[in-house]
Amino acid sequence: MKKLSLVLAVVLLAVPAWATVKVTATHLGEGVVSIDYEIVGQEPNLVRAFALDIVATDANIIEINNFTPGDDNGGYGVYPASFDAYIQVDGDGNVVTWDVAGYTPLADPCDHPGTQQGLGTNGVTVEMGSLYPEGGNAPGTFGQLCTVKVDGDCEVCISLNEARGEVVMENALPPDGGTDLSEACATVTLITDCFDSGHPDYDEWVAVGKPECWCYKYQCYGDADGKRNGGILGNSRVRIPDLVILIKGWMEPEDDITDPLFKEFICADFDRTRNGGILGNSRVRIEDLQILIASWMDDNKLPIPLENPQCGGDIDLGWE
Repeated sequence: MKKLSLVLAVVLLAVPAWATVKVTATHLGEGVVSIDYEIVGQEPNLVRAFALDIVATDANIIEINNFTPGDDNGGYGVYPASFDAYIQVDGDGNVVTWDVAGYTPLADPCDHPGTQQGLGTNGVTVEMGSLYPEGGNAPGTFGQLCTVKVDGDCEVCISLNEARGEVVMENALPPDGGTDLSEACATVTLITDCFDSGHPDYDEWVAVGKPECWCYKYQCYGDADGKRNGGILGNSRVRIPDLVILIKGWMEPEDDITDPLFKEFICADFDRTRNGGILGNSRVRIEDLQILIASWMDDNKLPIPLENPQCGGDIDLGWE
């Protein structure tokens, strides 16, 4: 009996821990969908490469962003589908530069019949791999692969591209626990006209890129995140998360309205005005801080009753 117990113990120790690779899609707002991965379980191997189809129902995919080309960078910056067309290798076998216009994870639909048609259509295929020396800057067990942007209300779903290899681990095998796509679809609802054209802030809203956050019920009174947050002192609209957004944008210059930072800190432009001073012009200044302070942690301080918002929109994201 002791010998049998010993044999069972050895067998159990020899069985590898199973792991699942989870791939998810999340709508970040304004038609931008984040494509993320996570290795769930105890798996000694990391993911070596992803081959994914991303398809939008009733809309087109118009952009792909937030990918980082290169090897040994802690991510998936090697793109097999476009490597030969864009990357130059010197006589010693070293890449001359990874920073080449056009070098993206997008697969060419002409390369294989199982490939989506690309930007400007409802589907794209992406190939993303890792490459790093032993002991180098390996990818993590979770992270963002890229983002895609769509041009209309739709559902964006991720599936495995079988012809290009699906998901492959560093041991050259599929994940032993499979690939989890249970959260690989995201519903996209674009906010295009939450402001009435007769609203006094309508022209300014258009000028700064129609930020969805200006459509929050109480944004113009200091509610930058559109949520009610709770704490030991009770629940209220204007709290620490709103102050954090204001600090990020504090006296930042107004540059590119498509910049992700601008899209975040414009939510703290409570007076919806670009103000100037000796340090230049910016959207988030003392006037916005004063508005936030006036409503700080007390809904009763709001200049209007909660049931009669005047900011211009009616979006309420509920609870943090």
